[in-house]
This record gives sequence, structure tokens and C-alpha cells, in this order.
Amino acid sequence: MDSGYDNPVRLDDGSGNNCNVNLELNSTNTVSYNSINDSSPPTDKSSVYIVPSYAQTPVNGYANGCSGNKNNTSKTEKEKEAYANGMNGNAHEFQSISKKDYQEYDPHQNLNHSRQPTTYMDTMFHLLKASLGTGILAMPNAFHNAGYVVGMIGTLFVGFLCTYNIHILLNTEYELCKRRKVPCMSYPETLQYAVEEGPPSLRRFSPYAKKIGNMFLVAYQIGTSAIYIVFIASNIKDVYSAYYHTDINIRVLMLYLFVPLVLICWIPNLKLLVPFSTIANLVTALSFIIIFFYIFSDIPSIQTREPVGTMKGIPLFFGTVLFAMEAIGVIMPLKNEMKKPKNFGSFFGVLNASMIPISLLYTFIGFFGYLKFGENTKGSITLNLPEEDLLANLVRIFYSAAIYITYALSCYVCYEIVWINGLQENFKDSSCKILWEYVCRTSIVLVTFILAAAIPNLELFISLVGAFCLSAMGMAFPAMAQILVFWCNRKETFGFALMVFKNVIIIMMAILAFTIGISTTIVKFFADEPAKN
Repeated sequence: MDSGYDNPVRLDDGSGNNCNVNLELNSTNTVSYNSINDSSPPTDKSSVYIVPSYAQTPVNGYANGCSGNKNNTSKTEKEKEAYANGMNGNAHEFQSISKKDYQEYDPHQNLNHSRQPTTYMDTMFHLLKASLGTGILAMPNAFHNAGYVVGMIGTLFVGFLCTYNIHILLNTEYELCKRRKVPCMSYPETLQYAVEEGPPSLRRFSPYAKKIGNMFLVAYQIGTSAIYIVFIASNIKDVYSAYYHTDINIRVLMLYLFVPLVLICWIPNLKLLVPFSTIANLVTALSFIIIFFYIFSDIPSIQTREPVGTMKGIPLFFGTVLFAMEAIGVIMPLKNEMKKPKNFGSFFGVLNASMIPISLLYTFIGFFGYLKFGENTKGSITLNLPEEDLLANLVRIFYSAAIYITYALSCYVCYEIVWINGLQENFKDSSCKILWEYVCRTSIVLVTFILAAAIPNLELFISLVGAFCLSAMGMAFPAMAQILVFWCNRKETFGFALMVFKNVIIIMMAILAFTIGISTTIVKFFADEPAKN
């Protein structure tokens, strides 16, 4: 919320290229910058940033904002007086931050954790857990679309591409934190401040960049939650058909699931779900062991499988692998909770150490799953298990129960963005605030339910979410942000041109994945739907 404290701050890179920006001190002790046009010479040619001295406390207070301690500290009389002097045209109190200070400031050393920080192994475990969701069960179907040769090469390539783009995002955020002397930023904030660092003509769009980032995060979580509904309904449908020897419309099953999904999303405190989540993790691990047992029983010859799939199947493959391997939404929170955040993105850091086994595991599951089930491979490998087998049906039921718990966690991310960080402010004085909060929770479930009912095809839905959300969030946005943040280095012809060339290729790949992936998925959906009816 804007507090009215807008104070000009000088930025200078030491080469004479400078501009003024507005420093906004808000009620949550955070600092944001908005560029304004000013061509007057800098106060100190050797400075990188010149910040009002009274703004140092709110800058340091941003660490609390990163770790969750958002203290609503009111402005002091000194701050108000300094602001008034500025508005009257009097001289400001400036505290210069030299290039040396800029180089010495390390955001990783200034994180103020609100709880016990995580270790290297803790963070690796969390990242592995976040990456091993329902997407890994769809990998055999991805190989079915691409062929086992293209599938192996493509999965490893996408794994490398995802890892590389996450490194781009982390390096961009780190540079922005150094320039602003704040310890951390969220994904949407990184996009916003990246636009502010770009060409002057684009800086006025910076607030929209943050909104777009939040929009895609919400769309991704909504899409993922809808996939969970399709997954649960599809597996229950198979169990029902096996024991009652009759078919049931999957949309009818979804309707039966609606009330239980609403009820679990009404739980106000996620800590109540912790014991169930722990049980769900154990059940998931046990289910994987059973799935491996079925995969490696009577494996056919590789000669019976296609090394290269059809052209129509390639976009579906990339959409599925993107959805399966990307964990862009949890990267920054995991890094910021580490005791030593610099160990997250280093060469032997958590990111590289996690993504290598993840990429190999996805390739392994995809290859052998396709080798086992061939042309009959379905959107989830659980749907390929023997229908009359008790052990297979237990896997379907247990995995569905685990995803049911995960659904609540996924919807909570949407609730946090839409309600806690958005609509809640509009109802703070309302006597019906609690009612509107639960209306918001229910509405999120309703949206996911409508999407799941509209596209009850697990294979196509996974590919659609991967193509729509993750091609943008995981590829295009990080590449664009890096170009904008280092726009000030455009006079360094070779280095900047090489970076732009590399990132433009990534952006073009993202656009292709976005357009071709979405169009292929939609065309295949409308082609398959009449056949099912």
C-alpha cells in the first residue's frame, strides 16, 4: 500500500549514465523503485546508488519481509520531515553507496530467517519432492508421443534447459538484490524490477510485469490443481469399473469429488495437514516401488517400440516434460530458506545436484514405461496397471489419496496470491470478511473443477499446462528479465550481444513451445472428444 513517501534516488553506474528513481517506503517496510526521467548530473560520479539516509532502516527491514516477518512500522517524524523538505525543493540527506559497497554487499549474508534455516540436504530433499509429482507418471506417455530415442534425448535436453533458465533467474534476482541492497525477491518482484532496469520507455510497465508474474503463477497452480482432479477421477473410475464391471462418466465422478475438495481447502491452517502429508509421502514411495515391479515384469523387446514418434506427438512430448520437470514456483522460496543460499545455485549446489538425478530418473521412467506398455501407454502409468489386480488398484487408491492432500497445498498457493496478497485488503473492515475468505477458497476449487470437467483428458491437460504456463515462466520470462537487468551493459558490445543472442533463442523456443503446444493440444482434444462420445 502506498504510504506517500516518494523520494528521488540517484542511480549511477560510474560512466556518466544516470537516472533518478522514486523510492517508495510502504507500510510493510519494503522498498520499491520507480524510474522517472531526469537528466541532471549525479551528485557523486563514483557512486552506484545514492539513497536517503533515513531510508536505511526500511531497506534493512526488507529482510524481514523476505522471511515472512512483515512488521507494520509507522514512519518516524524524521522521515516525514525529510520527505517534506524534499517536496519543498530543499536538499536531501543522501548516503552514497560506492561501487565498493555494491561489490561487497552480499544478499545471501543479509537474509533474516523467521524460522530454522534449511541445510543443503534438506533443500535438496524439498526440491526433489517438488519435482516428483504427477508429472513423472506421465513420462511413459511422453515417450509414446516422441519415440524412445527422441524421448531420451529430449528429456535430457529439457532438463538441461530448465536448469539453465533457473540459473538465469537466480543470477538476475541476485544482481537486482545487490543493486537495491535487499536480501531477496519473489519471482513476480524480480520481473517487476527487471523491467525498471530496462530501457526508459518500458519502465512504466513495471507494475504490470509483477501482475503478469502473479497471473501466470496462479494459472499454473490452478492448472496443476485441475490436473489433480482429473488424475483422482481417472484412477477411481478404473477401480470402479474393475469391481462393478460397468462404466461411469468421469465428469460424474468429478462432481462427487467436488464437496470433499472444497472441505479440504477450507482448512484454515496447513499445519493440520502435516501428519497426512507425511503419510501421503510414504504411500507415494511405496506406490512407486509397486509400479516398478509391474514395469519390469515381462518387458517386451525394444524392437517392438518406435524410436521416433510422429510430428504431431512432439509438441505433446515437450509440454508434458516441461510440466513434469519444472519447479519454478518453489525455486526462490527454497533458496531463501537455506542457511547458506549461495550453495543453492553454485556449480556443485543444490540445483545442479538435484536436477541431474531428476533428469535421469524421468528418462528412466519414461523409457521403461513406454517399453513395457507401448502403444497402449496412457496419460498416467497408474492407468496402465492391471485392472483386476488388487495390488494395482491399491496403488490407484493410495496415490489418489496422496494427490488429494497435495491438491489442498496447491490451492493454498492460489489462495495466498489471490486473497492474502490481493483481495483481503478490500475486506479488512468488513464484518463479512471471513465469509468472503471462504467464498474465495470455494471459488478457486470451482475454477479448477470447471477446467477439469472441460478437459478430462489427463494426457492433454498436462501438455496444455506445460505449454501455456511453463514455457513462459520457466523459459521466456527469465531470459527477458536478464536482458533488461543488464541493459546498462549494452555498450559492452560483444558480451551483451552474446547474452542477447542466447536469450533470444530461448525466447523463440518458448514462443514455439507455447503456440505449437497449445494449438496441437486443442486440436487433438476436439479430434478425440467426438470419438469418445
